[in-house]
Amino acid sequence: VQLQASGGGTAQVGGSLRLSCAASERTVSSYGMGWFRQAPGKEREFVAGISRSGGNTYYADSVKGRFTISRDNGKNTVYLQMNSLEPDDTAVYYCARDSRPWGTVVRTTAQSYDYWGQGTLVTVSS
Repeated sequence: VQLQASGGGTAQVGGSLRLSCAASERTVSSYGMGWFRQAPGKEREFVAGISRSGGNTYYADSVKGRFTISRDNGKNTVYLQMNSLEPDDTAVYYCARDSRPWGTVVRTTAQSYDYWGQGTLVTVSS
């Protein structure tokens, strides 16, 4: 499985960006998906996750109310809509596939995910 993340770039404080994660296989629709990020000098952290059907989502407290995760299983794609961006959102963003198929609970640890995209850089300038 290959995951291709895109949509990163530079935005001003308060601006918006939409990230996309395209999967190479249709089977990804059987798995939960997540977005993580890693800022310079910091550990990778969970941002948002979505169950395979899209019925369950979960967000880190730091992005709750500003970011929205969604998926289109017909297009094998997961999205992360980021609004009201803040300087602390600056990071490389990674999409990942949960290692467990058919799960309904969104998992938040990096160890729970087995396939990762290459990352896309988001820079928020003030």
